[in-house]
Parts: sequence; structure tokens; C-alpha cells
Amino acid sequence: MSSSDHKPLISSKLQPNRKGTPAPVVGMACSSVVALAIFAGSGGMQRFDHELYGYAIATILAAFAVGYRFSLWANRPPSRMYFKRGLQLLLRKGPKYGKRENPAPKPEYELGKAAARNFAAQKFIKERSVYRWIMHLSLSGGCTLAFAVTFPLVFGWIHFSTAPDNAEIYYVEVFGVAVDSFNVHSLKGAVMFNVLNIAGILAFVGLVMAGYRRITDAGARALTTFYEDVLPLLIIASVTITGLALTVSYKFLDGQGHGSLAWIHMVTVVILLFYIPFGKLFHMFQRAAALCVSMYKKAGASEEQAICKATGKTFAPKRHVEDLKIVLDELGFNYRFTNENGEIEHYADISPEGRRRLLAVNQGKTLGR
Repeated sequence: MSSSDHKPLISSKLQPNRKGTPAPVVGMACSSVVALAIFAGSGGMQRFDHELYGYAIATILAAFAVGYRFSLWANRPPSRMYFKRGLQLLLRKGPKYGKRENPAPKPEYELGKAAARNFAAQKFIKERSVYRWIMHLSLSGGCTLAFAVTFPLVFGWIHFSTAPDNAEIYYVEVFGVAVDSFNVHSLKGAVMFNVLNIAGILAFVGLVMAGYRRITDAGARALTTFYEDVLPLLIIASVTITGLALTVSYKFLDGQGHGSLAWIHMVTVVILLFYIPFGKLFHMFQRAAALCVSMYKKAGASEEQAICKATGKTFAPKRHVEDLKIVLDELGFNYRFTNENGEIEHYADISPEGRRRLLAVNQGKTLGR
């Protein structure tokens, strides 16, 4: 097998990707959904706090940016292939994906397992470093909790009202329906009123750990860039510190400076929202592809395996190899060649071991051995 008689079958020039819905359309759809959710969830703006218009408008604009950026990324050939196969696996009926004796688990189970491992527990980071794992759990846990509480409150989805005959009893209304109540002096009340402070403390712990690692770890310092590594920490720190400062102001300083702090906090939150689509924090959306990858790999393990043209050994699921060929073609890379028998073959059909062997053989031929 030799690649010396290479005959291009496709253009080596990158071809523009024209598949999928245009990114501006996706962005407009995302912002429209958020705007509609705010209007409908707040009862036609009846439960909406008009002091929070800045947060709402920034969220709608950020939704457009996230949808736009995600569409551009998801429509790249490799990403699109993972999402396509992941969706096919989810919609596929029956527990078997292939004809092998050991079928892969059901896709719903694999999706839930991957979400728990990669999103919630983040065990892939634990395998690298326990310190980094705790750091990321603190940062992601604090930020996720803060977003989960702040957005429903800002959008009017969750609303608190007092009982008509007792000002110490609060009702929790979700989309206008009372679902719970608590006394302001109870443990539940303390948690309800301080959940954002808890989120802020969690995030602050992660920030301190991240800053310490960036200062003391030589490897981390060598790879650190301001825009990708330092800036997101500074933005999250500004949101966290100003948020905690609001609590300090009304609890310990009789509200001194609360108005100014509220404006500063809103500005930091808006900056964070606009940084997410264009900075390192966008990876929280890209992690969605990891769920598809997990299902894709599990399903491939139960299917027919590809056989290396050089070694005769199995080396990868056949479906994965064929998909790789499609992606390479869409990217405009020509890895086809004509073998010694005049047959057209593809470099993807050769395993890493086979490629090393061919490299040694061709080097020997070049040297006349």
C-alpha cells in the first residue's frame, strides 16, 4: 500500500459550510423565546419588577448573541455530525444499535448518565486534579445557583407576596400560582432570603482557588491569557463582590450606598451576560456536544468495527470511520489515494498502528531498503 500515486478526488480548498439555519435567524429565535417567556411568565408584565428592565433587556440581547454564536459553532461539520448522530440515537427505537452480542445502553440512560457526570459532577476534571475539581464545582455551582434564582425572579416567574393577615408569612408564587409558604423567621425563610449569598460565597471560594492556582502553578501561568483566563475571573469576581456588598449594605450599614451598589451590580451582571457568548464561558453551551459524544461512543462500541487496511485488525467503530470521511470531505480535505493495485482507498481506513507501519515501510523504500 503506497500513497505515492495520490490522485485528488475533491478540492483541497476549504468549502464554505452552507448547511443549517442562518445564525441571525437562530439568534432572533432565541431572543424572541426569552422575550415571550418574560411576557407570558410574568402574567403580561403584571408581576414584573420595572426596576429590573436593564437585566431583562440585557438577557434578551445576550440570548441573541448566544444563539448566533452557538449556531455558527454547531453548524461546523464536526459539531454538526455529533449533534446529528446524538439526535438519531435519541429518536432510535429499541435497545440495540448494532448487530453485536453486547448492545449499548439505551440512549436516554446514556444521556442522563453523561449529563450527571459531565455537567453536574464534572468528573472529567476530577481525573486531572482533585483541587481543580473542587475549584470548578465551587465556581459552576455558585454561578448556576445564582442564575437559577436570579432569572426566574427577574422575569417574574417566581414572585413573593405576604399573607393579608400576617406580614411574617410569605407565599411563593410560580407563574402566578401559590406553591409554598414560609415564615420569615423559619429556617426555610433564612435559606430563601440568603440563597444568592450562598451562591456568592460558593463562587467566591472557587475564585480564590482559581486565583491561587494561577499564581502558584507554573504550568497554569505559562498557559494563562488575559482574555480567556483572567478576564472571566475578574468579571465573575465583580458580580460576586458587588452582590455580597448589597447584603452587607442593607443588613449592617442601614442601606447606606445601596442604590449606587445596585447600579454597579447591574452593570457587572450585564458585562457578564455579554461576555458569555464571546469568551471562555461559552464552553458551558459547548458541553452539550459532550453528551452526544458520550452516546456516540457507547453506541459505536456495540456496532460493527472497522478493519485496518494495513494491519487487518479492528481499531474503531465502522460508523465512526465513515462519519470521519464525510466530515473530511465537507471540510475539503482529500485523504484518498490510489494503492498499488490501482484501487482508491481512504487514509481514514488505516489505524494509527497501520499508519506508523506504512511510514516506516515508505521510509525504507525511499532509502532503498
